[in-house]
This record gives sequence, C-alpha cells and structure tokens, in this order.
Amino acid sequence: MTYKSTKIIVLFVFGITSVVNAQTNDATTPLHLMQPDYPTPYVIPQKENIKVVLDRVYNFLDKNSASKIINATTKAEITDYKKNKEDVIFEPGAFRLTSYEWGVTYAGMLLASKATGEKYFADYSNKRIKLIADVAENIQEKNIKDKDMLKTLHPEALDFAGALCAAFIKAKKDGLKANVDPLVNNYIDFISNKQFRLKDGTLARNRPQDNTLWLDDMFMSVPALAQMGSYTGNVKYFDDAVKQVNQFSKRMFNEQKGIYMHGWVESMEVHPQFHWGRANGWAVMTMVELLEVLPKNHPGYPQVLAQLQKHIAGLVQYQDGTGFWHQLLDRNDSYLETSATAIYTYSIARAINRGYVDKMTYAPAVLLGWNAVASKVNDKGQVEGTCVGTGMGFDPAFYYYRPVNVFAAHGYGPVLLAGSEVILLLKDSQFQINDSSIQLKIEGKNNLHK
Repeated sequence: MTYKSTKIIVLFVFGITSVVNAQTNDATTPLHLMQPDYPTPYVIPQKENIKVVLDRVYNFLDKNSASKIINATTKAEITDYKKNKEDVIFEPGAFRLTSYEWGVTYAGMLLASKATGEKYFADYSNKRIKLIADVAENIQEKNIKDKDMLKTLHPEALDFAGALCAAFIKAKKDGLKANVDPLVNNYIDFISNKQFRLKDGTLARNRPQDNTLWLDDMFMSVPALAQMGSYTGNVKYFDDAVKQVNQFSKRMFNEQKGIYMHGWVESMEVHPQFHWGRANGWAVMTMVELLEVLPKNHPGYPQVLAQLQKHIAGLVQYQDGTGFWHQLLDRNDSYLETSATAIYTYSIARAINRGYVDKMTYAPAVLLGWNAVASKVNDKGQVEGTCVGTGMGFDPAFYYYRPVNVFAAHGYGPVLLAGSEVILLLKDSQFQINDSSIQLKIEGKNNLHK
C-alpha cells in the first residue's frame, strides 16, 4: 500500500506557537494573548506517544483474554488437539475470542503491527485465530463445551460471522499459517445463504419486529463479503456488498443531517430516527473497508465512495468541542462516547490516507478525535467511556442511559485501529498548531480521490 506524501503547514496567528493552559492567564494578560482552557489536550499527537497508548491496550488485552484451551473439568491446558478426547473450553478471560468485537480487535492488532513495526501486535491476533482454527479442525464438536466456540461453528446471527470472517481473511493475507478456510467458508455461507433478508435481498432481522434493519449489520456483513471477494476473486461477493450499502443507505441515511438512523422497521409508516453513535461508526467503517478492496472499475465503486464522503461530511458536523462524539450524535445532552469516537477517528484517518476525502478539511477532526480517545485509555490499558452492547430502541431514554464499562469489548479494537491509522497519517504529513485556530496550507497537489 502507498501513502501520498504531503507536507501540511499550519499558519500562525498573533505569533502564538505554544499550547498552554488557561491557568497561565492573569489580570495582566492582554486579552488577545489569553490562552483557552481546553478540556482535551489541544496538541499534535506524537507517534511515540500513540504507541505508548497502544502498548497499554495490548498489555491489558494480552493478560485478560484467553490464549489456550483447557480441560473443562480439571482446567489443565490441552496441547495435543488431535489426540484429545476430553471436554474443552477456552481458558478464563475477560473477553470472548469469537465475538464480533474481537473480530475488530484482531484487525486492530494487525494494523497496529503494520503501523508500529512491532511483531507482538500481530502475534496477539495470529495466536488466537490459529487457536480457534485448530479447535474447529481437530476437536470433536461433542467435546467442545465453550458456548462461544459453538456459536462460531454454527452462527445464529451476523454478529457471530462477519467481523471474524473479515479479520481471519486479513490475517491469512498477512501470512498467518493456519487452516482458517473452513471457518471462513462457514461464515460466508451463513451471510450469503442463511441470514434472513428482505425481499430485495437486504440483510435483515426479525427482531424487535419482523423485517427490521439494524445499521450495525452493514459492518456485520459487508467487510466479510468484500474480503471474500478479494480473497477468491469472485465478483458476486463485491456485488452483494455494494448492494447492502446502497439499500441500507436508501432506507436509513438522513440526507439533511448526513448521518444514519439506528433501526428501520418495514411495517412502520413513520420511522423514528435515533442516530446512535456506534452504529454510525459501524456504517462509516464498513464503507472504508469495502473501498479498500473493491475494484475501482466495479460499477458500484463511485456510489460507495460518494456515500462515504457524504457520511464523513455529516459526522464531522457533530463532533463535540472536546473531540468526542455523543451517544446520540445530534443530541448534545447525551453523553460523550469513546468507541464511536475511536471508530470515526480511524475511519476518517483511513479515508484521508487512501485519498477518499480531503486532508485539509478533515485532518483536524481526526487529530482532535485521537486526543480525546487517548484520554480514555487509563494506566491499566482499559478503555473507559464505552457504551455496553445495545439493542434497538424507539425512545431517547433507551440510548441516553445505556451503561458504560471498561469491560465493554466494543472499545478496544477501535482504539487500536484509530491509533494505528493516526500514526500512518502522521508518518505521511507534518502538522503544526496555533492557539487561535487550525489553518492548514498544503504544499503540492490536493489528495482528494479522483
């Protein structure tokens, strides 16, 4: 992959080049030299500091997620899978290895390895993906007593298929030596042939009501279809991926606001619009991931690119002054939420790095977004401020009062992705900042994708 090199220069107003706290102001400070009291650090992130944050997340996850299988009764480690006749489970851990959240985490670790050059990030994913593949290949199903592993063998919803499928293919492309193809084929068969769809082929659910679209399901399906298209060369997967983006967007994208509603129920004459942050994150990340592998000569490429550009333009209008985005994007009295902020930071940064959107316009939102995200990674490597798993609601209270928790798995992969992509952005560009405003001047050609 290539990144266009563009030097970005920030113009200085009043000659102020330092970022200081408003507490340095006193009665003698001229008004035009008074410093703002920013709630989030208003600085250019440094690559080495981002890596410190990523390392904290890595260390926390490496210690708190399983990396082996054990005897379900004695808890002894199982090492010889082929000869095993015992009942097995994954060793205890704070997080599930076969959830969609961990599909995002595996992808985040793989990208962190590329961005930092550190092999241990990729090793985290490869070790666990190989473990899952080895269990699926060698352990008789009757001996598997781990409910999550059984769900990955027999997906019951897109949640148990799409994100893992995409991550497994990425790992395989990057050189993972493991037999992931049976699992990948199982996942894609579920997405393509078994998941419920509307009459026009849009992936849907029959909860909370019949014929319901969840915006989340764009991400739970499309990146897997896209990666499968790239992996096999079969255009039918690209065709289905593009169709899903277009048909979800037709029903759920608010053209005036530039953002998506969370849920759509076919039987409703009026569709309540609750613009949930993380669901919009899944949507914008879906389009970035699709464009990554979708052939440019595919007839759906311009449509997906245009939709991504509209969505990013809409999202940045709702960024809070702290750098975060709100739980409900267009309701500023809803709380500031970390996982959505991380997903937007990653997706917009990657869109910049791939030339899908203009660097001058959107880089400031990315840098401020990362500063916000980094402030929520505590000394233990835990990600704070992440909304727990959330269904679909039709009233504001449902979203306003969803709990947040450091063990909400949804925050970790997006933080890894965001930090990694910002490192790549910083490698490609030079930034400076002043206290009055960020004003960018680009030397050379604009990087907007043609």
